[in-house]
Amino acid sequence: MMAEKIELTRSNRMSVAWRSQFLQGSWNYERMQNVGWAYSLIPAIKKLYKTKEDRTAALKRHLEFFNTHPYVASPIIGVTLALEEERANGAKIDDTAIQGVKIGMMGPLAGIGDPVFWFTVRPILGALGASLALSGNILGPILFFVLWNAIRMSFIWYTQEFGYKAGSAITQDLSGGLLKDITKGASILGMFILAVLVERWVSIKFAVELPAKKLAEGAYIKFPNGSVTGGKLQEILSQQASGMSLTKMAPNTLQANLDSLIPGLMGLLLTFLAMWLLKKKVSPIVMIIGIFIFGILMHALHIM
Repeated sequence: MMAEKIELTRSNRMSVAWRSQFLQGSWNYERMQNVGWAYSLIPAIKKLYKTKEDRTAALKRHLEFFNTHPYVASPIIGVTLALEEERANGAKIDDTAIQGVKIGMMGPLAGIGDPVFWFTVRPILGALGASLALSGNILGPILFFVLWNAIRMSFIWYTQEFGYKAGSAITQDLSGGLLKDITKGASILGMFILAVLVERWVSIKFAVELPAKKLAEGAYIKFPNGSVTGGKLQEILSQQASGMSLTKMAPNTLQANLDSLIPGLMGLLLTFLAMWLLKKKVSPIVMIIGIFIFGILMHALHIM
């Protein structure tokens, strides 16, 4: 006799969606949102696994590193619920496959969440609420609060359901390599997003001054020895506006030379160093403290 299939009910999935709103409630520097992620999945884990050992293993599985935009984590949660459901019903889905889907999806979705929610939806609703509040209308802050949470909570629920249904389709074709293809594609897209984020968020500026460079004729303004008339002054001002230097010697810095070579090179090298240290099992906490100390020391020596 076949065992009855275990399925997550709508109520179970709604409990997960509600808990996911506290995804960053226990954010930490080492594994970031992992505690909030595991906390979100507890209702599903309790439904899918009956023994203490299985539940403990599931929680440990989901206490690995996780970090993305807190709202766009919902479709990842949905896919994960589907994978866990199939696993609980006997499908050959190991820890690596589940973690691979999470890691493959969290990078690309993180790059979508910030511009959509932080830089578009919230400023628009904030401007709407502020315009009403400035006129003395109490509906301003109320409207912002209601609309923001209605949009946010609706997005969390419906994208989680979308991920859950899509995840069910994925698990039906595990033998065909669909899961592997999706994970690989998401990882590639994640690398492109990572490159954009590195250039934007990782900044290293050197303060080292190099010997000044002598400019060629025509690159700087030649000031007359005598008095300057109105017409000559106008000519000098127009030359400066066109980009000509006020002196023969142009300042020369290490940072300017690096930027002319490859903009953002040092930030990229720092990122590669961090990736290498992580591969060597160096704790992220140690890395963060080390970067802080190094930065303070370089600033005190007037190098950065």
